[in-house]
Amino acid sequence: MATLSRTQPSDSLVAVVSGGASGIGAAAAAALIARGVRVAALDLDSGQVAAPAVGIACDVSDDASVRAAVDEVVARFGRIDIVVNNAGIAAQGDVSANDDDEWRRVLDVNVIGMVRLARAALPHLRKSPAAAIVNTCSSFALTGVPRRVLYSTSKGAVHAMTLAMAADHVREGIRVNAVAPGAVDTPWIQRMLARTPDPEAARDALNDRHPLGRTARPEEVGEAIAYLATPASSATTGTVLSVDGGIHTLRL
Repeated sequence: MATLSRTQPSDSLVAVVSGGASGIGAAAAAALIARGVRVAALDLDSGQVAAPAVGIACDVSDDASVRAAVDEVVARFGRIDIVVNNAGIAAQGDVSANDDDEWRRVLDVNVIGMVRLARAALPHLRKSPAAAIVNTCSSFALTGVPRRVLYSTSKGAVHAMTLAMAADHVREGIRVNAVAPGAVDTPWIQRMLARTPDPEAARDALNDRHPLGRTARPEEVGEAIAYLATPASSATTGTVLSVDGGIHTLRL
């Protein structure tokens, strides 16, 4: 069993962040880099990854692509200490809205994609003195929201998977946690609002659903991920940290 150390220097650690070119993934990469962690950002569009993170092309729905990306990270950096499972896609509609192929596609990326990356990185995490996995979950896993049944199902699976993985690997010194954001002001949310008849009114309504009065910024979720991923949280495992403006727990 590896020994976790709160004092493990962050500048010796290497993180892999999937979906790292934009949104929450890019914010998590930046927060980790600010703590001295070296970051490989995996993305379909790796050319959009901001330096000093290293962009590596990866399709999390393809096991060979994931394994090749992990091998490239190890070839470049010599180790992997942190996995941030962030790549994901959205879906809208009630239970009648999405056909079988769409269900398979979303679950393949949002759930099995995380399995593929964690599985490929696991032999390297077992060698780390400060190993951590952080999965991007969602407040939709915890709260019923209209027209999000497929997406909510995928994130409910991520919630359960996080707890089960934490139990499996805690004695190996690998911590597994998740963040559960509410709505986050990412490019996807901006595109969704732009498609509504009145984008400003839609944004106001979205903000009003959050007790804090606004959606989260990607940087706020990125900071939460970086905390859970680094030795500052070395006593924390099996936790799903809400970063949702109080939408799950508060009723005003």
